[in-house]
Amino acid sequence: MAVWEGERPTSDQDAVQTFEALYEQCVEQDDPTEPSPRIREFVSALLERFPDLEALPDDEVDDSPWADSPLIGNASGPFIYFGMVTNPAAEDAWELATKTAAQLGLVAFDPQSGEVA
Repeated sequence: MAVWEGERPTSDQDAVQTFEALYEQCVEQDDPTEPSPRIREFVSALLERFPDLEALPDDEVDDSPWADSPLIGNASGPFIYFGMVTNPAAEDAWELATKTAAQLGLVAFDPQSGEVA
C-alpha cells in the first residue's frame, strides 16, 4: 500500500503516475526525509491497532499484517509505501489504513492493482 499527501487523483492512471513520481522522489533517494506530521499520524493510528513487529511477542509475529518493521521506517516526507502479508489480520489492516487515510485527507493507493483505495 502507498499513502501520500495531496489531491485525490482524478483517475487510476493519474494515481499510478503520482505513485511512481513519489516513489522515485521519496524512496529511491539516498537520504530519506523525516515523515510529515500527517504521515506520522497515519502510522500511529495503524500501530494502535496493529503494533510494529518488534513490539510483539515471538508467538504473535505471524499474526501481524506488516511485512516489515518499524512501519514508520517506510515513510519519507509526505509518502509511505509499505508491504502487508497475507493473513487474517491483513484485511482488517487494509480497511483501517484506507479509512484512516481518508479521515486524514490522504490518498491510499494499491500499487498491485493500480487503483486508488
